[in-house]
Amino acid sequence: MKRSLLIAAAAVLLVVPVTTLATPAEAGPVCTTARTLCLGDVNSRVRVNQVGYLTDGPKEATVVTMRNTPLPWQLRDAAGTVVARGSTTPRGVDTTSGQNVQTADFSAYHSAGTGLTLAADGDTSVPFGIGVNAAYEKLRVDALSFFYTQRSGIAIVGSIAPGYGRAAGHLGVPPNRGDTDVPCQPGVCDYRLDVRGGWYDASDQGKYVVNGAIAVYELMSAFERTKLAPAEPGRLGDGSLRIPEHGNSVPDILDEARWELEFMLRMQVPAGEPLAGMVHHKVHDRAWTGLPQDPAADPQPRELHPPSTAATLDLAATAAHGARLFQPYDRTFAARLLAAARTAWTAAVAHPAIYAPSSDNVGGGAYDDNDVSDEFYWAAAELYLSTGEPAYLDAVMASPWHTADVFRPQGFGWQFTATAGRLDLATVPSALPDRARVRQSVVDGAKKYLAMLRASPYGIAYAPLDGKFDWGSNDLVLSNLMVIATAFDITGDRQFRDGVVSGMDYLLGRNALQQSYVTAFGERSSHNQHSRMYAHQLDAALPSPPAGSLAGGPNSSIQDPVASSSLRGCAPQSCYVDDIQAWSTNEIAINWNATLSWVASFLADQREAGPVPAPACSVSYGVVFDFGHEFLARATVRNTSTQTLDDWKLRYAYTGTQKVTWAFNATARQTAASVEVTPGHSRLRPGESTTILLAGRVDWGPDTVPASFSCG
Repeated sequence: MKRSLLIAAAAVLLVVPVTTLATPAEAGPVCTTARTLCLGDVNSRVRVNQVGYLTDGPKEATVVTMRNTPLPWQLRDAAGTVVARGSTTPRGVDTTSGQNVQTADFSAYHSAGTGLTLAADGDTSVPFGIGVNAAYEKLRVDALSFFYTQRSGIAIVGSIAPGYGRAAGHLGVPPNRGDTDVPCQPGVCDYRLDVRGGWYDASDQGKYVVNGAIAVYELMSAFERTKLAPAEPGRLGDGSLRIPEHGNSVPDILDEARWELEFMLRMQVPAGEPLAGMVHHKVHDRAWTGLPQDPAADPQPRELHPPSTAATLDLAATAAHGARLFQPYDRTFAARLLAAARTAWTAAVAHPAIYAPSSDNVGGGAYDDNDVSDEFYWAAAELYLSTGEPAYLDAVMASPWHTADVFRPQGFGWQFTATAGRLDLATVPSALPDRARVRQSVVDGAKKYLAMLRASPYGIAYAPLDGKFDWGSNDLVLSNLMVIATAFDITGDRQFRDGVVSGMDYLLGRNALQQSYVTAFGERSSHNQHSRMYAHQLDAALPSPPAGSLAGGPNSSIQDPVASSSLRGCAPQSCYVDDIQAWSTNEIAINWNATLSWVASFLADQREAGPVPAPACSVSYGVVFDFGHEFLARATVRNTSTQTLDDWKLRYAYTGTQKVTWAFNATARQTAASVEVTPGHSRLRPGESTTILLAGRVDWGPDTVPASFSCG
C-alpha cells in the first residue's frame, strides 16, 4: 500500500499548471489547458513513431510548440548529418491534448537507416529507424505469442516463453480450486462443468465468453485474411509463433485460437438441462484477489455465472467461423464447432433477451450488454458464410444492422459486434444478394476513419462524439485501423494502406505523452501494465508484461485511485499513467492484443509499403457444374503483364470446404485450403489466355469462388 501511495504521489507531481512548465525559451508554454499532463519538461516536443517508418510509406512527426507559423525541420542520420529538411505545417490547438502543434512531413525521404532524429523548434526527437518492416514482423509474432502466456489450464514452458514459465493454473490442484469441476453461482444451476483451458481475460484470472469471442474472432480473421487478400500465409503457419503446438501441420494462429474455442465449447449448457444450448457468460473467482498472484496459487473458489444471450450468440458466431477454417485441418473438430454453432443459434432464438446484469461485478468484470441485436447479426453472418443456408441469409437480410452504418466513431469490440459481421460479409465470398453494397459500405466507413486520422494532428483514427477517450481507447483506435486496412484489401487503393501505416504512429509514440503503448517497442514503452501475473513493479522476482503487450491507453473516466489522484483535469490523450495500479488506463486484455496482432499482421504483409504491384494475370473462375457435393470449375488465366510468364503457377485458397480431386490441362496440388496449379501451357505471353478445368468435392457448405489469385 505504501508503494502505491508513493507512486500516486510521484504521479501527482507531474500534473503541473501550464505556467510552471520548463520549455525552451523560444517555444514558450506548449499547453493551453490548466492541469494538462504535458510532460514538456522531460520529453522531446518532437513526437515520432519510436519504432520507425516504412521506406516508402508516410512519415510524419508532431511538434509541440507555441508558434503558429511554419518552422524549419531537419532530418539527421545517426552521425548527425542533415539528410533532409523542410517546413512544418501549423495545426493549431489539438483538442485531445490541449497542445498547440505543428506537423512535420518527411515522407519524401526514402533511404533506410537507423538512429535517425528529427529536429525542430530547438528540440530533437528520440532516435528512430526507416525501413522497419522487420519490426512489424516481430510485432506480429510478439503480439500473437502473448496469448500463450495468457493460457489457463496448462503449464507455460520457460523454454518457449523465456522468463514467463509457470505452473498450470486452475486445474484443481490445492490450494487452487480449479476449473475442472466448477459449480454455478447459488440458484443458477444444479450441475457442475469442466471449463478448463481458455485464456485469462485481462489482469484478473477470470474467463469471459464475450471478450474471448471477439479476441478469437480477430485471430481467426487475421488468418482468414491470408486467403482473401495479398498476404503471406506462411508467416502465420506451423512453427511461426512461440507456442508448443509445432509440427502438427496446423497454422500456429489456429492452434492458439483453438485453445480458446475449446473453452468456449465447454461453457455451453449441456443437453437435458434448463436453457440447454445457451452459454454461460463467464467463470471467475467468487471474490476479488490482489496483486500479484500466480494463477496456480489462487485460493478462491470458482463459479459459473448465468448463461446469457450475448455469450450464446458469440459462441454461435465464432464456432461457425472456426468451422470453415478448421475443416481443412481437423474435420472432426470443424464438425463439432458447426454443431455447437447451430445449437447455440437455436437456443438464442428461443431465449433472445437473457442479459448479463451490470451488478454481477464481484470477483470479475460484469461485461453487461442489454442490446444483442448486433450479436444476432454477427452470428447470422458467420453461419450464412459457412453454410450458405437460406435461414441464416434471411436472418442477415432482416437484421436492422445489415443496412445501418456500423462504423461508429468509437470503433467496435465485445459490446458492439455488428462490425465484425459486416467485415466478413464484405470479404468472404458468398452469394449474398447485396454484397457489392456491403463491400462499398466498408470502403465508405474507412473513408470516415481516414478523415478522422487526417484531421487529427497526432494522426488518431478515433474521434468519440463526446470528445472523451473510452476505456481501452488504444483498442478502439486499432479497430478503426482494421476497417481502413480491410478497405485497402477490397480496393487496392493506397490511401487506405498509408492510413493504417500512419495511424500506427500514435500507438508507438507519436502522441501527447510520447509514450509507446506496446511493451518493448519504442524508446519509452509501457511496461507496468495492470496484471496479476506480470507484476514486476510490485515484486522484482516477477516479469513485466511480455513484449508485444498493449496497454489499454488514455481513459477520460480515470476510475482507479492512482489515475484519479494523478490525472484530474487531464486532456483526453493525457489521461494515462504507466502504473500497475492504474487499472482504468493501463490494463492488458486479450481482446486488445488481438486487435493489435491483426493490424500488426497487416502491416507486416505490406513490406516497405511501396507502390501496389500490378498483378501478373487476371483470373476468371466459375463453377460450370454443381452436383451437390461435387463440382466442375473453370479457371481462365490471362497474362495482363508486359512480360512472358514462363513455368508459371496459379495459386489460390478456398474459403469453404472444397477439395480439388482432378485437373484438366494442368496438375493441381492442394494443401489444406491452398491450391497450386501447374498448367500444361507453361508459357503465357502478354495478352494470352489459357483455360484449366478443376473437378472436386465439397464436404459441406457453399461452393464459393476463391477471393484472391496469384500467378508466377
